[in-house]
Amino acid sequence: MSRYCPALLISAPASGQGKTSVTAALARKHRDAGRRVRVFKTGPDFLDPMILQRAGGNPVYQLDLFMVGEADCRRLLHDAALEADLILIEGVMGLFDGAPSSADLATLFGIPVLAVIDARAMAQTFGAVAHGLATWRADIRLAGVLANRVGSARHADMLKTSLPPELDWYGALPPEAAHALPERHLGLVQADEVADLEARIQHAADALPPEACRLPAPVAFEAGTAPPVPPLLQGQRIAIARDAAFSFLYPANLDLLAALGAELVFFSPLAGEAPPICDAVWLPGGYPELHLQALAANTALPAALREHHLAGKPVLAECGGMLYLAESLTDADGTRANLAGLLPARAVMQKRLAGLGLQGITLPEGPLRGHTFHHSRLETDLPPLARADNPNGGAGEAVYRLGRLTASYMHFYFPSNPEAAAALFLP
Repeated sequence: MSRYCPALLISAPASGQGKTSVTAALARKHRDAGRRVRVFKTGPDFLDPMILQRAGGNPVYQLDLFMVGEADCRRLLHDAALEADLILIEGVMGLFDGAPSSADLATLFGIPVLAVIDARAMAQTFGAVAHGLATWRADIRLAGVLANRVGSARHADMLKTSLPPELDWYGALPPEAAHALPERHLGLVQADEVADLEARIQHAADALPPEACRLPAPVAFEAGTAPPVPPLLQGQRIAIARDAAFSFLYPANLDLLAALGAELVFFSPLAGEAPPICDAVWLPGGYPELHLQALAANTALPAALREHHLAGKPVLAECGGMLYLAESLTDADGTRANLAGLLPARAVMQKRLAGLGLQGITLPEGPLRGHTFHHSRLETDLPPLARADNPNGGAGEAVYRLGRLTASYMHFYFPSNPEAAAALFLP
């Protein structure tokens, strides 16, 4: 059965145009108006959803036709439509970038697109860019255009009059630092690290012009089904590192582990904690390179991990978690710290991007999908257990295994294969 709910996908010609700021502002503006808002993020991303969750008040799930799959995207959207007055979806990169792209998602589910265009140093060309986004593919429905970082009322009027008559004007936002979101090498700074994040989101919401706050037309979302999840992890206790150094956790992954029957417990390496009594440990990605001294000072954690590993219990270490398990990690300024040493490897941060893109891999446990995004390199003689493929033709990441320790730059999306994900945490 279909469920109707107003929905909008916020996209842009490229990254860096202000999609996250605008999506967060819209979520907060409609929430302030008393509407129930559900926000999603297109494509793999940990940082934008942290901001969007604060703006919308609910966990932000991924919608990606490769990593999540069409059936699960359909189910997530339908479930959101059952409870929401408005669905907002932040796109990834530019509207047509990648395969699958934000445009592919919008087309498949009939969702109108709001184009956010950074209008700095731009006049009538603004209309040409908007026209190109609206007409590049005949199956895209552009609801309208919002100009970002606009210098004056006269500048805004110039941009508005450049639009083709069939495109709606959603107004303009000024280039104010008060609602800008700070960035670092992996993208936006984590939400909990921005002390005045609430004020920034509220300022952006208050700055939205009335034209931007109209409710889009309702979209019909078809019911989706999910196969039953067997209790493969019933009775298993999984200890998960979670703090500013290890924070890259998809809500869908945590949901699945719980649905599989696992008990989830969390600990903070930065607070000097070691894993509580458990059957498996998960060290997710994050920013260990920003916390070298605190991590090096936690001597209890490496000892506990070695004992856990020697007992044949599973450890999953993804990206930053894998860097922590290396013998040493050197940050971008050349500062080196000795870390856990479970992996015979050295990790080195670098200024340029070292890995980016969707990933698919077949492990002994089964196929899994996910993604990679990192600015470091791992130096090791350890042979890979397997190597992933990138559906867009980029490099595939290695997965390493020592006993029941599995480590990779790849961030796994567990719902892509619940049985394989469960097997990673079983002895």
